[in-house]
Amino acid sequence: MNVNRKTFLRRLGAGALGLMATRGWAERDDGSPSAATPVWNGEDPERFWRQVRAQFPMTPERIYFNTGGLGPAPRRVLDMLTVAGRQLQERVETGHDSFSPARAIVADYLGAKPEEICFVRNTTEGTNIVASGLALQAADEVIFESHAHPGGSFPWLNRQRADGIAVKTFEPDPQNAAANVARIEALITPRTRVIQVSHVTSPTGIVLPVQAIGELARRHDLWFHVDGAQSAGMIPVDLRTLGCDSFATSGHKWMGGPHETGVLWIRSDRIERITPRQVGAYSSEDMNLRNPGPFVYSPGAHRYEYGTRNAASVLALAEAVRFQNEIGRERIAARGHALAERVRAGLEKIDGVDVLTPRDPASRGSIITFRTAKVGYQALFGRLLGDYRLRCRPVSEVGLDATRVSTHLFNSPSECDLLIGALDEILKKT
Repeated sequence: MNVNRKTFLRRLGAGALGLMATRGWAERDDGSPSAATPVWNGEDPERFWRQVRAQFPMTPERIYFNTGGLGPAPRRVLDMLTVAGRQLQERVETGHDSFSPARAIVADYLGAKPEEICFVRNTTEGTNIVASGLALQAADEVIFESHAHPGGSFPWLNRQRADGIAVKTFEPDPQNAAANVARIEALITPRTRVIQVSHVTSPTGIVLPVQAIGELARRHDLWFHVDGAQSAGMIPVDLRTLGCDSFATSGHKWMGGPHETGVLWIRSDRIERITPRQVGAYSSEDMNLRNPGPFVYSPGAHRYEYGTRNAASVLALAEAVRFQNEIGRERIAARGHALAERVRAGLEKIDGVDVLTPRDPASRGSIITFRTAKVGYQALFGRLLGDYRLRCRPVSEVGLDATRVSTHLFNSPSECDLLIGALDEILKKT
């Protein structure tokens, strides 16, 4: 893609690098690339989704069902990453002045205020900032689900090792949302200080009732942190109504951003409770070292961003957000959900397959996890990928011995049918 250099430099000089209007690729009627975001056509929705798929430079040599692990970025996002990175190098500039417009774009996408948004490398880093920054004492308790990703559990386990806090876990109920709230409440004691849950659990795709859990946390005056790695980009997220104190997500999964991008949100009236454990330039605006006084943090969540950052990746993440906004977040969620339902319905017709993801549409999104006693998860993963070119994700967590399928905006009904047919063939030959 050709980006006008003068236009780029003019915008950079104006401090608006993050608003550079690159365009993605859509499929023309003859199948050739077109630099235009596809326009929704309710009379021919599959053609629209084919045009969306054409914007992703994914290899045709396999079918990708692992957005829950790592999502692809569309061309316009990769173009932004490449062009911004190259031209910042040419000018030998950091591009930090572009963070403000990028922050506004991402904040609006998440229903947040710009000053509540911090750019991080991934969900893990965001959760580490919260876990290490809260003032917790020995024997203080933190509650999270047994299906938590290592990026969500290890920061608390590290504090357990370093500071003697107590970690307590609950087993998520895939069938009853209210039961999850009750299981958390049963673990609360006078020593409890924090509740953390995954908005959507990584192993089996349970959409947990975060608003109800947030109400529970407020009744007990507890910090409530949400691991949003599997929700932002899969389903619309509005942090104004979610009811948590902090939320961390990765840009390189469902949001379609480049690798090593993420967002940490901390509610504005709670930021002072999270002490930055790593600081540097941009963490404070007080540079008077001749007469240093008490260290004063920069206002807002960007105090957790320190030192030279890769502005190109931040700009590319903002471009991914704009891409999703143009496609339509509700439309993306509905598409992924419908494809996941197609997978679930097909799997339930195959003898010997146990679907672990909830049947209730309100308790699941675009992840379907299943297992079979006939084939172990590692062997099944290898056969799906090696024999049928289907890239899923093996699930070894907490002894589930399962396979996870993620369906996103670039997947198609025919791909889902190929997956179902492949599994049926494998089990019949076993």
